[in-house]
Amino acid sequence: MISKPAGRTPQDGSDDSAGRPNELRTAGMIPQTGRDDLASRMGRPRGAAGTTPQHAGHAETTPQHAGHAETTPQHAGHAETTPQHAGHAETTPRSAPDRLLAVLGAFDHAHPALSLTDISRRAGLSLTTAHRLVGALTEWGALERDPSGVYHVGLRLWEIAALAPRGLALRQVALPYLEDLYEATHENVQLAVRDGNEVVYIEWISGRSAVGVRIKVGARWPLHATGVGLALLANTDAEFQAAYCAEPLAAFTPHTLTDPARLRRVLAEIRRTGCAVSTRQVTEDALSVAAPVRGVDGTVVAAASVVVPVRDAHVPALIPSVRLAARGISRALGWHPERPERPELPEQRDRS
Repeated sequence: MISKPAGRTPQDGSDDSAGRPNELRTAGMIPQTGRDDLASRMGRPRGAAGTTPQHAGHAETTPQHAGHAETTPQHAGHAETTPQHAGHAETTPRSAPDRLLAVLGAFDHAHPALSLTDISRRAGLSLTTAHRLVGALTEWGALERDPSGVYHVGLRLWEIAALAPRGLALRQVALPYLEDLYEATHENVQLAVRDGNEVVYIEWISGRSAVGVRIKVGARWPLHATGVGLALLANTDAEFQAAYCAEPLAAFTPHTLTDPARLRRVLAEIRRTGCAVSTRQVTEDALSVAAPVRGVDGTVVAAASVVVPVRDAHVPALIPSVRLAARGISRALGWHPERPERPELPEQRDRS
């Protein structure tokens, strides 16, 4: 058992000495604005369910800040070439849905608040087109405009995102087991899913004295650079792994796995042990231990991990705790490990 005097960091700023806040157990309702938006005209009732991420209390740091030139996390260190930066003039004809999605895609972790001019530039749209689309999205609730005229992502998108089965629903099932893992370690505890070649964090519990980590809920990192990413990558099919290893592997520290042959060996070891250990891959001072989470059919749907300071890491003590948490989440999702067949007794063979 690993114990530290440090307590968890409550994300609402309240004192956590009396126990864990109730909102960790239940999803809060998103207040309805009551505005006459486009939903009624589209024949779609407004949703009600949604929560605010309780554990995203640290300052945002995305892969752009790992010593490389600014890029979108999706490109893992490559120059940004998305249409958001094509300037104000529309140079390529696009469909109406493409233009609408380009406006939403202008927002990311590094750009959570944008002026109309910024949206126009990052989406590659003319100011006239951007103004029209931003107005429609604001009326519908996908965007919100503050008194200074700056736009932010609206609560309506959170309502819809909360319906994603790999988002809020998975998080709610996993949270009690993640809390148990936190209580056993008082270190950063994370839950993540795979999206293509990247890992996306959907939950994070942090301790006050826990090692600093460069993630937040919704952040993306390359699969090979994190413990949860390695646990997920190791459980993909051979074709996917071969294609991934054939691509350039971004480095964030001198210890990041960038050699394809070494990465393949690490993935094989993860499959053998059922646990991934990632040491100083993103920051020089952190070590991560992760284990896969399985769905009802046994497919790996997520990974849970604990991140500790390298100097205090005792991996053999961490592995059973992380495995236990991941197995508990898997069982809660409906997964049951295959039971070995009971050997047939001699008298049973005689009767047959």
